[in-house]
Amino acid sequence: MKEIDTIDRRILLELQRDAAQSLDTIGETVGLSRNACWRRIGALEKAGVIKGRVTLLDAAALGLKLTVFIQLRTSSHTPDWLKTFSTATKSMPEIMGVYRMSGDLDYLIRAQVTDMAGYDRLYQRLIAKVPLSDVSASFVMEEIKETTALPL
Repeated sequence: MKEIDTIDRRILLELQRDAAQSLDTIGETVGLSRNACWRRIGALEKAGVIKGRVTLLDAAALGLKLTVFIQLRTSSHTPDWLKTFSTATKSMPEIMGVYRMSGDLDYLIRAQVTDMAGYDRLYQRLIAKVPLSDVSASFVMEEIKETTALPL
């Protein structure tokens, strides 16, 4: 694992804030030349610290106005079931995140859909592909904080 120093952290903070800014701008902000900054970013990518660069979109502006958290329980915990579940959830673009949980529920899914009818379509497709014991959903009424930035 690559050792992350103060300058690397500052570079990562800048990239999390705006990955589209120029190497010159990042270098100036962190006190490095353009080339030194480029080399450090390359090393962070090679080490797997930087997994990729994306553009964040406004879901509501694209008609995806409803965020839903789906809580799942299953009576099957076999490798075959997990493979089916993993394949099914990865194939559904509305599903933004899938998490295996400790405690009372088995899995938590975060999905972005158009509206309640969009959720129902997602639900129907999911239960058609994967046997589940219990499915419940909670709908986001207000987004108070949402970030992709890690606390560095």
